[in-house]
Amino acid sequence: MSPTAPHRVLVTGGAGFIGVHTVNRLAAEGLEILVIDDGRHASGERLPPAVRLETVDLNGAGAAEIVVRFRPEAIIHLAAQGGVSRSVRDPAGDALVNVVATVALLRASVDAGCRRFIFASSGGAIYGRAPRLPTPENTTPAPLSPYGAAKLAAEGYLGMFARTFGLSTLALRYSNVYGPYQDGTGEAGVVAITCDRLLSGRPPEIRGDGQQTRDFVFVGDVADANWRALQASARGAINVGTGVATTVQTIVEELARIAAYQGAISFVDGRPGEVRDTALQTGRAAKLLNWSARTPVRDGLTQTFTSFRERAGRAPAPASRGPAAAEAREGHGSRAGSE
Repeated sequence: MSPTAPHRVLVTGGAGFIGVHTVNRLAAEGLEILVIDDGRHASGERLPPAVRLETVDLNGAGAAEIVVRFRPEAIIHLAAQGGVSRSVRDPAGDALVNVVATVALLRASVDAGCRRFIFASSGGAIYGRAPRLPTPENTTPAPLSPYGAAKLAAEGYLGMFARTFGLSTLALRYSNVYGPYQDGTGEAGVVAITCDRLLSGRPPEIRGDGQQTRDFVFVGDVADANWRALQASARGAINVGTGVATTVQTIVEELARIAAYQGAISFVDGRPGEVRDTALQTGRAAKLLNWSARTPVRDGLTQTFTSFRERAGRAPAPASRGPAAAEAREGHGSRAGSE
């Protein structure tokens, strides 16, 4: 463990997709970890034996008391409502999870004497129709969805708590995170949804024309970025992505190839609030966190599909071939992560 790293770390959403990978990464460094998770989007993977788990809603009674009692040196806040479409249907509900719960956690972190606060934000959803790809952090935010607006509002509170209370805060603006343990039954996460459809024998499906692009970053690389952010003194916002824009159709076709899938592909309407193209500039992460994504997308997709197949306990049903996609999310209860 680095001598500059905190020893006691609280991870919200630590039982979820990005959370489990992050907790495993931190546990390997010998940290003392407490996970707070409401259990609604748990990944199903077991946490390391030494990790404590408190099952509680961050907006519920007692959450702040748990934080203060643990007295973490640092917090990684991954818990969130991560679906863009869901945020469009219920903006107030999205704000309750992604803004109000974050503010309550920030207040509790100050009361607990916490020094460092890492927030899982969203690159694509915050920037909206960015005038430049890959997009740098100094781009003026222009979210197209309540989800993106909520993440931006939460970042505003991070800045205020830094100025007013001296809390060291950093927003990591994730691109589209994918990998093992992601939920393939929800609305968000084109890789996970496609894996789930391929393994259940359903025809893949692309939302929109398939030519929309995303910056797909492997969850293991994101977990490493979270670890490095704990050790760094950087503040403000840092993009976490690959800098490479890949079409949804390309992703789905590669998964179909991996699955030996053959047949027709369905194209359905896209969803409101989604950004057309995203890719994040990552020079700031390289400079301030000494971090860059190391997993090529083909390798990451192979690892992801293999994990899904092993969890399903069966080989993929060969039926058809072609691209599929639901929605890509960049995004984040226990679901921090991807849009």
